[in-house]
Amino acid sequence: MPATEEQLLAVLTAVANPQRLRVIAALADGRVHVSELARRLGISRPLLYMHLDKLEKAGLVAGQLELSGDGKAMKYFELVPFELRLTAETIAAALGAGPPDGTSEAADHEAASHEAADHEAAGPEEGHDMKESDK
Repeated sequence: MPATEEQLLAVLTAVANPQRLRVIAALADGRVHVSELARRLGISRPLLYMHLDKLEKAGLVAGQLELSGDGKAMKYFELVPFELRLTAETIAAALGAGPPDGTSEAADHEAASHEAADHEAAGPEEGHDMKESDK
């Protein structure tokens, strides 16, 4: 399982998409040329490359560029052996590791600031009376 919060989120994001799950299933039997993979899945190569990029960044697939006999570049993808097992402990461990630059804490603080500003901008909550001076 991923060791950091960033790695955990990359894996969970990668597998949280039905198209990417289809890509993983299509690669289960071995490596496939990207054009053949696009045909099997019935999607365009640019869209497939977008999904493969997410999967590759999450460490779930690997791509290899090879030259064919006539000098054409051929891109093949295959699964990287992995097993996903998500428990409260793996989440806590990944969050405890956190990103080295502390961006997660800063992002949490920024989100809380935005939430407070949104709440203030929304005005009085429904069911709460305004003071006479605010009317």
